[in-house]
Amino acid sequence: MNRYIRPAAKSGGHGVGWQEVPRYSFVVPQGWDEVPVSIADLGGTEIDLRFASTTDEGSAAVVIAPIGRFRDDAIDSDFRITDLGEPQQIIEGFAPELTRSALNENDLIEMSQFEGDDGLPYYTYQIRTDGFPHVLVTAAAKKNRVFLFTIYANNRQWRKNKDTFRTMANSFTVDSEQSPKLARFVKENFAAM
Repeated sequence: MNRYIRPAAKSGGHGVGWQEVPRYSFVVPQGWDEVPVSIADLGGTEIDLRFASTTDEGSAAVVIAPIGRFRDDAIDSDFRITDLGEPQQIIEGFAPELTRSALNENDLIEMSQFEGDDGLPYYTYQIRTDGFPHVLVTAAAKKNRVFLFTIYANNRQWRKNKDTFRTMANSFTVDSEQSPKLARFVKENFAAM
């Protein structure tokens, strides 16, 4: 696996006028490449990044949404995901962007909340929709942005790679330069590679 760190100058699909975006990081398997982002993509102008397997083993995306979508007092603020709503509220609000459909009652398979070693609270989800049978989401907020790291897999990809997908989802961290969680995770799991 490789470690991806968002370059400081990256613009994603956001266009002009976005303030500086905190960096994020995650691990990605060998053979996964970054693919171009378009405002026509699922997630629209809030898509920052897409990765896809070159051997059809799944895909991933990062959506960065302005907190102003949720709060009027978001300018020059530093909110956490827990300030914006309960885990269920957050995934229900973003599901249409992440999966092209609203979240139905039986779509949410797993949901959890934890505090990362970086001090940020994170929400994690496993969801299933008609269009996407296996979706893992890790969500966090920092400064005036919400970050959603989403991994997509069909049934075959999931059977073959579910442990890899969970490793990817669990490795996501915001402001990675200050994250002991990611540094320790990479050292423990990939030092021999």
